[in-house]
Amino acid sequence: MTNRLLPLILTVSVLALTGCFGGEEQWHAKDISGLMPELEFELVGTGGQTVTPKDSAGNIRLLYFGFTSCPDVCPTTLTDLRKAVNQLPPDYRDDVTTLFVSVDPQRDTPERLGSYASFFGDHVVGLTAAEPELRELTKRYRTTFGYDEPDADGNYNVSHSSAVYVFDRSGKARLLLRPGLTTQQVSEDLAHLASESRS
Repeated sequence: MTNRLLPLILTVSVLALTGCFGGEEQWHAKDISGLMPELEFELVGTGGQTVTPKDSAGNIRLLYFGFTSCPDVCPTTLTDLRKAVNQLPPDYRDDVTTLFVSVDPQRDTPERLGSYASFFGDHVVGLTAAEPELRELTKRYRTTFGYDEPDADGNYNVSHSSAVYVFDRSGKARLLLRPGLTTQQVSEDLAHLASESRS
């Protein structure tokens, strides 16, 4: 009985190892290669200047839509991304740029956005645009945003996606970071992506 089972056990083991190490790359995040368009935008930077992907060409780019008045999701996400980048090997830390795009242009002036983005590190770039341009950009990446009714003081919440889009050095969409990933898992994916595409 044991001799008959041994070949079966060996076969299953080989198949298991093949599934872990062979074939497609294994990512912690969702692989969106070929499913999303490349990185393309024309937005307003914190100094009032026009910013395009060319300004961070050659870097891994993390695209995240949010707003500075966000009470929890945005600061938590940006903090986790900073931790993940800080866990990268030193040679890769300067190779990652986080593009924080505010979908609340009415309140998020370039000055306010600049102060907010700088709190999360030197490699976080604050960007925004007029609402129609923001609608087009979020539609490009199959997401959206919305505004709640203002309260008596004029304050309102903004609904938006919590996903982070990861683009490689050439601007191709590669990964989608969704809630539930640890900073270590994100860091491992970024290190893998940085190492495979470093010139």
